[in-house]
Amino acid sequence: MDTVIGILGAIPQEINGIINQLQQVEETTIGNRKYYQGYLGKQKVVVVYSRIGKVAAAATVTTLLLKFNVLKILFIGVAGGIHKDVKVGDVVVAKNLIQYDMDASPLRPKFEIPLLGKTYFETDTNWSNTVYNHIENIFALENLHQLIHPTELTKFNITTPKIHFGTIASGDQFFSTSEQKTNLQTQLPEVLCVEMEGAAVAQVCYEFDIPFIVIRTISDNANEEASFSFQSFVEEVSLVYGQEIITKMF
Repeated sequence: MDTVIGILGAIPQEINGIINQLQQVEETTIGNRKYYQGYLGKQKVVVVYSRIGKVAAAATVTTLLLKFNVLKILFIGVAGGIHKDVKVGDVVVAKNLIQYDMDASPLRPKFEIPLLGKTYFETDTNWSNTVYNHIENIFALENLHQLIHPTELTKFNITTPKIHFGTIASGDQFFSTSEQKTNLQTQLPEVLCVEMEGAAVAQVCYEFDIPFIVIRTISDNANEEASFSFQSFVEEVSLVYGQEIITKMF
């Protein structure tokens, strides 16, 4: 049996470009979500937007595993930059993920998932490395200018975007203040970016022993300008990034 890959994004704009590339599409509705089965090249995939937040993401990925027999998971979307070296327009490929709002202390150490005894969930190393190299090729300047008009890149101060490999933090908050950002940096200085779904997906995949990767494009700096940057960036840049990354992968 061919390996079926599940592809998720939190909002429609993160995956609409991918859905438009599918061949032999079948649509199924479960739990208020539309799951699009089809092919990208010769690869069978199921594409769905999970909705926002950890519970929504966990419910969606569990459905992919149990109802569609998916054997690998790829989550793609946007995130707020936390580390000083991470800029708008960069891409972060997760090495591991942590739930920054998990706190069962004093019963367990802060950030540790009760009963699992884990704080960080590791992505599939070989797959993540392959994706990292793939995105590097896309980000060659001549390729980038073919994908996105230079005026759009200038609008977001994107000149030479970088790819990072490291820790992504997830929690049920949208970061829109410098105070939130500083607090997280103080507690978890290794975190590169913050979002609202990835670590929940990672936990489900860990419990089901399913390989997964998480790819996040930096849409904002997780501060007071985040809400403006997020909306316009998703519509003008990250949709193109996501479509190019996924469709050229298969």
